Amino acid sequence: MQKIWYDDRFLSDYISQGEIENYNPALSEALKMLNEKSGPGNDYLGWLDLPLKTDASQIAAIKEKAEEIRSKADVLICIGIGGSYLGAKAAIEFLSASFEDLRKPRVVFAGHTINSDYLGDLLELLKDKEVAVNVISKSGTTTEPGITFRVIRQWMEERYGRKEAASRIVATTDPNAGALRKLAHEEGYASFGIPSDVGGRFSVLTAVGLFPIAVAGIDIAALVEGAAQGYELCAPEGVDKNIAGRYAAVRNILFRRGYTTEVMATFQPQLHFINEWWKQLAGESEGKNGTGIFPAGLDYTTDLHSLGQWMQEGVRSVFETFMVLKNTNASVTVPSFDDDSDGLNYLSGKSFEQINEKAYQGTLLAHLDGSVPAATLMLQDRSEHTLGQLLYFFEKAIAISGYMLRVNPFDQPGVEAYKKNMFALLGKSGYEQQRDQLLLRTKDMSL
Repeated sequence: MQKIWYDDRFLSDYISQGEIENYNPALSEALKMLNEKSGPGNDYLGWLDLPLKTDASQIAAIKEKAEEIRSKADVLICIGIGGSYLGAKAAIEFLSASFEDLRKPRVVFAGHTINSDYLGDLLELLKDKEVAVNVISKSGTTTEPGITFRVIRQWMEERYGRKEAASRIVATTDPNAGALRKLAHEEGYASFGIPSDVGGRFSVLTAVGLFPIAVAGIDIAALVEGAAQGYELCAPEGVDKNIAGRYAAVRNILFRRGYTTEVMATFQPQLHFINEWWKQLAGESEGKNGTGIFPAGLDYTTDLHSLGQWMQEGVRSVFETFMVLKNTNASVTVPSFDDDSDGLNYLSGKSFEQINEKAYQGTLLAHLDGSVPAATLMLQDRSEHTLGQLLYFFEKAIAISGYMLRVNPFDQPGVEAYKKNMFALLGKSGYEQQRDQLLLRTKDMSL
C-alpha cells in the first residue's frame, strides 16, 4: 500500500509537464547506472536492493539482541556520527513518544560532537540508570565517536567491571577488519556488521540503524517491509510513474534556473530529524565539483515566526518542498470559553490537525505568491511502513539526482579536508609538514 505521495501541481507556473518529461532520458540513464552498477561510486550500491535482501534471520538476530538490551537497560547510548546516528535518531523521533521520559528504554546519542559539557551531562544522567552502549563506526578510528567511546568505555568498566561492561556493549562495524572489529573480538562484545558496499548516509536500513531502532521498541520488520514497498515505488521508468525520479527531475530543473537552495519544510516536530538525516544525505551526495543543491530544513509553523519573513520576501534563490503528515497518532480539540478574551472561539471545536492543515495550505499559497516554487511530499501516518517508504524514496531520489548533476553521489572527498587539518594541528603522526604550516596560520585563532 502506497503511503507517500509527491505533489508538484503547484509548480505549473515554473515548470511545464513537458520540461519534466524531457528528463525521462536522464532518468533512464541514472536508473541504468544504478541497476547495472556502471556509474560513479558503483561499489557503494549495496543499499539499492537492501530491503529485498534483508531476510527474517537477520531481523531476528537484531531483535533478539535488542530485546536483551531492553530487558536490562534504562538507557542505550548510541555512539556515532553522521550516517552512524542520524538515521536511527530520525526513525526514533518519528515513531516514538514526543518526550524521552515517556520512552523505555531511552536511546540517547553521543559521539556526534566534541563537547565536554554534553558528555558530562550525559554521565550525570546515567548515575542512577542501568546502561548499555552501541558503538557504531566502520573503521573504529573516527575521531568524534572514538574519543567519546573511550570515555564511555572507561565509565562502563569502572561501574560494571570489565566482563559485565563487555556484555552491555554492542559494536556495529566492519564485519572483517578495522580497529573496532579487533576490539570487539578481544573484549567479547556482541557485534553486527556494516556491509562494505553501503556508505554511512545510506546505512539506516542496516544494523547501523536497525539495532538502536529495535531497542527503542520499534518494529524493524515492518520498517524494512515499508522500504521494500518504497523500492517498488521508485523502480519504474518514466517521471510519471517513478516518484523518486520525478522529484529528482524537478529539483534539477529548478537548480539550473538559479534556485540553488532546497528548503524542506515540515509541519510536525516529529519530522525534524527526518530533515536532519535528509540534509546529510542530500548535501554529502551532491555538494561537490562546484555544484549541488544546498539542503536546508525548517520546522513550521514555529519557524514561520522567525524565518517566515525571509521565506516570503528574501532572495529568490530557494525552492520549497513541504513534508506534511496526513494522520497523527492523537487528536486534540480547541475548547470554547464564554469570555473569548483571546478572540479564538472561532477555532473552538476544531482539532489541532485541522488548524495545522490550514496553516500548511495558507503557507503554500503565500510562498507561491511570493515567488517561491513549492511542491509537497505527503505522508500517510507515523507508521513503520510509511517511514520505510520515505527513507527509501529519499535514498533513491538523491542517488538519481546526483547522477543528473553529473557527480558521484556516493563519495565525500571534501569531508577529509577538515580532518586532515585537525589531525595535523593535534600532532597526529604523518602530518608533521602540514602541522608547521597550519600552526602559522592559526597563531591568532586560539579561543
